[in-house]
Amino acid sequence: MQRMPDAPASLTHSVPLPEDHPPVRTQKTGVMLINLGTPDGTTYWPMRRYLSQFLSDKRVIDYPSWFWQPILQGMILSTRPKRSGAAYASIWNHADDESPLRTITRQQADKLRAGFGGRPDVVVDWAMRYGQPAVGDVLQRLFDEGCSRVLFMALYPQYSATTTATAYDDAFRKLLTLRWQPAVRTVGPWHDDPLYIEAIASSIEEHLATLDWEPEVVITSFHGLPKRYHTAGDPYHCHCAKTNRLVRERLGWPKDKLQICFQSRFGPEPWLQPYLDETVEQLARDGVKRLAVISPAFVADCVETLEEIDQETREEFLENGGEQFTYIPCLNDTDGGMRVIDAIVRRELQGWLD
Repeated sequence: MQRMPDAPASLTHSVPLPEDHPPVRTQKTGVMLINLGTPDGTTYWPMRRYLSQFLSDKRVIDYPSWFWQPILQGMILSTRPKRSGAAYASIWNHADDESPLRTITRQQADKLRAGFGGRPDVVVDWAMRYGQPAVGDVLQRLFDEGCSRVLFMALYPQYSATTTATAYDDAFRKLLTLRWQPAVRTVGPWHDDPLYIEAIASSIEEHLATLDWEPEVVITSFHGLPKRYHTAGDPYHCHCAKTNRLVRERLGWPKDKLQICFQSRFGPEPWLQPYLDETVEQLARDGVKRLAVISPAFVADCVETLEEIDQETREEFLENGGEQFTYIPCLNDTDGGMRVIDAIVRRELQGWLD
């Protein structure tokens, strides 16, 4: 059977088009990496804009708007921007005047693009769910560059409605406005992908090899989630637990050597446990002197890792009797981290690219 052409002859340059004909779409394929987001600065108003957008997302905070918005726009956004701004200021990338998350995500996109060897039919870009560059703006840019197919990759190994789903929600909202929609695909969770597990385990081994001491306990710290989200069906806790187990098995360690915790809880209701801060304090009080922490849920270092763990958690451990603490960085744009992203993208593009 003769293969059908990619586009009708009427859409190629072999037939002259009327002057009022809309732009002709090419057959380029777009890849969009999507991360959580970042403020544009550390002062009050940039922080308030960012936090307002983030904490107004119904996927993140699912309280009714009539109840939540007065609390958010009043009490919370009157005080939290200053506190959060100070945390961002302590880890800010002053060379580029941006947060490390934005710097690293851009570097990941640059390296992924380079991995395709400059193919003109593949366009790699990146976006933030909250803040800039916005998902809708980047999708429009891909569309304007001729991408008739787009792969969205939310950069979260473990799926949660509060992260993966809301990133894709934002992309779909933009699609609603397009008369000619590109074909789209979304990347699912990769919490148990062998390449990802190997990359995390290897990063632990390589980091510990640089120390002149050995930790008694290593904690895999995942971003927290309200417990009722889990009971409502969000699989995030299960994905985190499986990642922890597979990494531990790959390292050949006992359960008490690699322990799982959850960080960054917000508000009065119960979140996934054990809590990182309470666990670290208790370990120190119980006589653990040497501790390491890694955050496998983040593919790029950010305020939750560089400030909350490498600064706050370190201080909590040392103040309660600990003596040696180390933070194991995220995969970021390392060779191991990029192998994971590149392999997943190429797998999900099968059938679209030769």
